[in-house]
Amino acid sequence: MKLAYFFAVLMMACGIWNNVASFRIYLDLRRRGERVYFLLLQMMGPFYAHRYGRITRQETGRTGPLFCPWMVSISATLAFAIVTAVLLLRS
Repeated sequence: MKLAYFFAVLMMACGIWNNVASFRIYLDLRRRGERVYFLLLQMMGPFYAHRYGRITRQETGRTGPLFCPWMVSISATLAFAIVTAVLLLRS
C-alpha cells in the first residue's frame, strides 16, 4: 500500500510539472502573438503544445525547449496513474 502512495505522489508531482510546462507554453505562444485562452489551457493543452512545437520548428528548425518537458511530464503522469491504479486494485 505504501508503494501505491509513493507512485501517487510521483503522479501528482508530474501533473504539477505538466501544468507549469503548459503555462510556460501558453506564455510563449502569447508572446509570439498567437491566440490562446487561459481558461481553456488544460483542455487545449495538447493542441497548444503541438502548435508551439510546430511554430518553433518553422522558426529555428528545431522543436522548442518546452515541448519535450511537456511530453515527458504528461506521459509520466499517465504511467504513474496506471501503476498507482494497478497497485491499489491488487491490495
